[in-house]
Amino acid sequence: MLSIIPYVPRTITVHLGLPNQWAENVTVSFPDYVKNVASSEIYPTWEPSAIRANILAIISFALNRVYTEFYPSQGYNFQITSTTQYDQKFIRGRNIFENISQMVDEIFNDYIRRQGYVEPLAAKFCNGTTSKCAGLSQWGSQELAQEGANSMEILRHYYGENIELVVDAPIQDITDSYPGTPLRLGSVGRNVVIIQAMLNRISQNYPAIPKISPVTGIFGESTREAVITFQRIFNLTPDGIVGKATWYKMVYIHSGILQLAELVSQGQTFVTVRYQFSGPLEEGDNGPEVGILQYMLALLAQFDSSLSPITVDGMFGPTTTQAVRTYQQLVGLTPNGYVDETTWDSIYGNFALADYFLRRDTVRAQSLREDAVPVMAQGDGDGQGKADRWGDTPRIGQYPGYPLTMGWTDGRRRDGQRGVKV
Repeated sequence: MLSIIPYVPRTITVHLGLPNQWAENVTVSFPDYVKNVASSEIYPTWEPSAIRANILAIISFALNRVYTEFYPSQGYNFQITSTTQYDQKFIRGRNIFENISQMVDEIFNDYIRRQGYVEPLAAKFCNGTTSKCAGLSQWGSQELAQEGANSMEILRHYYGENIELVVDAPIQDITDSYPGTPLRLGSVGRNVVIIQAMLNRISQNYPAIPKISPVTGIFGESTREAVITFQRIFNLTPDGIVGKATWYKMVYIHSGILQLAELVSQGQTFVTVRYQFSGPLEEGDNGPEVGILQYMLALLAQFDSSLSPITVDGMFGPTTTQAVRTYQQLVGLTPNGYVDETTWDSIYGNFALADYFLRRDTVRAQSLREDAVPVMAQGDGDGQGKADRWGDTPRIGQYPGYPLTMGWTDGRRRDGQRGVKV
């Protein structure tokens, strides 16, 4: 779903049975879960590249369940089940193979996805002998490994050439995508953008839901009308308020339409919002455009201490005027508090940069030895750490580790010096 940044959960709750049948839930650390499934699904005597390919598929499938909130969005209190009819085999209390345990410790926060998509791949698999599927063949992966294929070559053989590996994904406790408080008329911010983007996509399949245009991050009348229509279609109280039930119904329908939990996923891509200039603004004005201006300034204030925090209320008062003046002075514009197209475009440009860093930064990955992805590897393949090092891999939504200042681009300061070493 749009608001979920792909991450590796510290723990995962497994339902020891079919989803709709009573069974015990057990919560284990995510690495222990992967070790258990891998020890239940594959053989420790297999080639290392086959074991690694299977572990990456196991990790990615489980992370897809977490990312899409597949079971919580249906009202269940677990992330995954223990049955291969729906998910992956998990046997509570089973013995773990040592070589599998060591490999999981090395790569438990790596996963595969399709290029250009956000969600971890729903990397389904089967044994390839007694059962066959559209995903990875476990015994087939061993045969490919015996022929010399590395782990990514194996994965691409089964899932397609547009597979890429995300390494060193962030680790955190599982968090609900629901913001915690209902969103309603007058609400502003990223969560409203999420609602608007989801509703616009859902409306392609349910045309009765009116399109919200432009997507501004402000919960106005058009958003309220779309929410009410959605609620009526899906038998929810049509109050125009996005509480927990409405939020998760949107998540469930949106994920289902995009098939995010399927191998044939249409893919979740990054959502960007273009806040276009609609006319000059000055003290005394009010309305959605002022709210957008305030929202951009409020986000920029999180990155530069010289900008004071500002309330997003849609009213261009003295506080907003001062915030505009401070910004203008900071970037070398005439500090008159008047928002013309030049000031607006400048604010938007820096807002977009700050928003980018909130959503996505680049990390230098660690070496993964002999079976690095050829497409992403750098160097000449001499085995001395050049071609065996991963290239830059997108990591979404992480604080870049250093403060950002007006005028920076891609880690560079205004004076041209590097803002951070990589």
